[in-house]
Amino acid sequence: MRIHHLNCTTMCPPGRRLMDGRKDVQGPAALVCHCLLVETDRRLVLVDTGFGLNDVREPRPRLSRLFLDVLCRPQLHEEMTAIRQLERLGFKATDVSDILLTHLDFDHAGGLDDFPWARVHLLDAEYQGAVAQQTALDRRRFRPRQWMHQTNWVTYPTPKGGERWYGFECVRELSGLPPELLFVPLLGHTLGHAGIALQAEGRWLLHAGDAYFFHGEMDPSRRRCPPGLRFYQTLMQKNARLRHYNQERLRELARRHTAEVTIFCAHDAEEFERLEELEKVPADSPLRTLPVQPEPTLHV
Repeated sequence: MRIHHLNCTTMCPPGRRLMDGRKDVQGPAALVCHCLLVETDRRLVLVDTGFGLNDVREPRPRLSRLFLDVLCRPQLHEEMTAIRQLERLGFKATDVSDILLTHLDFDHAGGLDDFPWARVHLLDAEYQGAVAQQTALDRRRFRPRQWMHQTNWVTYPTPKGGERWYGFECVRELSGLPPELLFVPLLGHTLGHAGIALQAEGRWLLHAGDAYFFHGEMDPSRRRCPPGLRFYQTLMQKNARLRHYNQERLRELARRHTAEVTIFCAHDAEEFERLEELEKVPADSPLRTLPVQPEPTLHV
């Protein structure tokens, strides 16, 4: 199984280092939309989609003005969409048979209608919450125009007990997909939020979605996060207790199993750049098996 790291649009919220922690960098903050393209034996699988072609071509009314113009300010370019990036890699859009979603927020699901034939896998609680549109925030974050024509939903109940993965409850048997892919519920940001674990080349990757936003939050000895991102996470959370609980569990996973599991989130540019560079290392190089170590970071 080969994994490609894709940035499917950079968001540029105001605040610079207050949002992304970068020192001595001019201009707005930079938050990536870290997606994965997974080559299996028989098919391609996407993990999240970022923004899609229709978001680029018709951002309104597909995206909420609050996020489009004020909070996130995505730099919408067609060449950054998942469909265009996989085409540059030599694949056809129809090679994608399945999409695994961490959750249905607008910056994770905008490309769904670029792959209308694909099966879309997610936790049932996430699907139900997105459809219900119960609060004003829900109506801004879950944008039905991005997925209203999707019919190939494959949903899974949030596991209670049963099989576990490094101490986390997990969904191991994903319909029609290899056992090296699984869902790891990480509730809090939304009530059906999940990480996606992938096993390749003898170790695991855990795409933690929006369970956290900044690499410093996974520091097991001194967690840190720029104040702007702390505010944004609080603004977006559906359950603070669960979000903090799962962040603590992720830090413990990072502390105990760094040689076996690489954890990354959806929006941290440093994590994305590090993993994108590692992807370029030849498959037979011993460097491919080394754990990805965090670089020194600014304390904000």
